[in-house]
Amino acid sequence: MGDIKAPENYEDLIRLIHDRHDDMSKTYQKISVYLTQNPNEVAVKPVNAISELCGIHASSFVRFAQSLGYTGFKDLQFLFQKRLTTAAPGFESRREALDREIKLREGQSGLSFLRDLIVQDIASLEDLLENTDQDDISKAADHIASAKTVYILGQLRSAPVADLMRYMLTMLGKPCVLLDASGGLATHIANTIGDDDVLIAISFRFYANEVVNIAETVAKAKVPIIAISDSTLSPLAKSADVLFAVPERDYSFSRSLTAPICLAQALTVAVAAQIQNDPSAPRIPTVTENADK
Repeated sequence: MGDIKAPENYEDLIRLIHDRHDDMSKTYQKISVYLTQNPNEVAVKPVNAISELCGIHASSFVRFAQSLGYTGFKDLQFLFQKRLTTAAPGFESRREALDREIKLREGQSGLSFLRDLIVQDIASLEDLLENTDQDDISKAADHIASAKTVYILGQLRSAPVADLMRYMLTMLGKPCVLLDASGGLATHIANTIGDDDVLIAISFRFYANEVVNIAETVAKAKVPIIAISDSTLSPLAKSADVLFAVPERDYSFSRSLTAPICLAQALTVAVAAQIQNDPSAPRIPTVTENADK
């Protein structure tokens, strides 16, 4: 441990993890991502359960904590527990109660997979609500509303979120360009983005290389970037003017897009409120309504 002084609060701990992340070993980077993405679970689960979820031996978590100045993992975990009691009281009990309620209704039917997905999605949505800053939504909406053209970038399983944002913003009358991978032109089109435009970049583990590379290039041109990703340690974080970190939960087959899509809808409605000058009841026009104009 040397002369390292262990952070005494959750915010300082996360700041230290961010500062050191690039110089950490791959194992420590994986631990860092899990800690920053799942603070509520870190607070309530024993280290053996956390290590099993990550596929990393528990002793590595202990050594990780010691590298940050703590005597052991429990000292580090205490900061997560303190955060949970002050920032999100009752989170785990709410999730467990919901899980029990749905199980009681399930019986012996074939709805077990649906039940598990619903429980995980509701927990993810609660995380999103508790951890999203109003100022970030306002700042992102300002960028989008004032942009000459909105460029939207999302590949692989992020593509549905990008497609949805393009659809809703187009219905609002905002000029949009989807930087899709077809034709191999996404990078070339991105080179035409100006500082009066905005880029919305969306990527989750495992991050699409072209999305990350385009975001880094566009950031050098001083173009505002709104990033939707899964962690504050995402490679998109360093390029973003506004970062929305939407922690993902483990699924047996795939990872849900419920929370990112909900966030995308909220951002678009916030833009609608500005464009329509009606913050009390903003709405996205339908295709039929636009066709009738």
